Amino acid sequence: MYQNLKNSIKKIAELKVSDERKEVLKPLADFIQTKLDNNENINLNFICTHNSRRSHLSQIWAQTMAEYFGIRNVFCYSGGTEATAMFPKVAETLQNQGFEILKLSETENPVYAVKFSENNHPIICFSKKFDDDFNPKRGFAAIMTCDSADENCPIVFGAEKRIPIKFEDPKKSDGTPEMDETYYNRSFEIASEMYFVFSKIRK
Repeated sequence: MYQNLKNSIKKIAELKVSDERKEVLKPLADFIQTKLDNNENINLNFICTHNSRRSHLSQIWAQTMAEYFGIRNVFCYSGGTEATAMFPKVAETLQNQGFEILKLSETENPVYAVKFSENNHPIICFSKKFDDDFNPKRGFAAIMTCDSADENCPIVFGAEKRIPIKFEDPKKSDGTPEMDETYYNRSFEIASEMYFVFSKIRK
C-alpha cells in the first residue's frame, strides 16, 4: 500500500467505534465471515440515493480494508436509486488521505480509477444505479448507506442480505467553510467502521 495511505490507516485504527455502531456493523461482519468460511466470493454493494458520496466512500474503504487485513475474494461495488456523478470533493478527499486517483473520462459522470497500491487492481468508481450491469446480480449483500435509499428501495433484487449501515451526508457542508473538514471526517468515520468490520474476520 502507498505509505501515505498506511499513515492514514494508523490514524483510523485509533478512532473509537461506539458499542451502538458495533451492533449495526455486526451483520456485515457476519455476512463476510460466512462467505469466507464457505469459500465463496464476498460481493458487497453499497447503495445510496445518488451514488455520489457515502456509497463511494464505503465501497473504496471496504475494498481497501479487505486488502489491508488480507481478506481475499472481496469485491466491493456501489450504486444508487439513480445515477448522477461521484462528487469531486470525494476524490479530492481520498487523494489527500493517501489514495492515487486517476480520472479516466471527462464526462458529466466521470469514471475514476482509485488505487491503494502500485500493483493491485484499481477500484473503478462512477455513479450508477444499484442494478447496473457493472454490479453483481445475485448473491451479494446490499448495504444501505443512507435513509432515503433504504426507504426508496424496499426490494433490492438479487441481494442475499440487506444491511442498513447509515452515515450522515457530508453534502450539508457543501459551499461552507467547514466543507473540507466535514468530508475528511466523514471519510475517516466510514473508514474506521470498515476497519472494525474487517478486523473481526477470522481467516
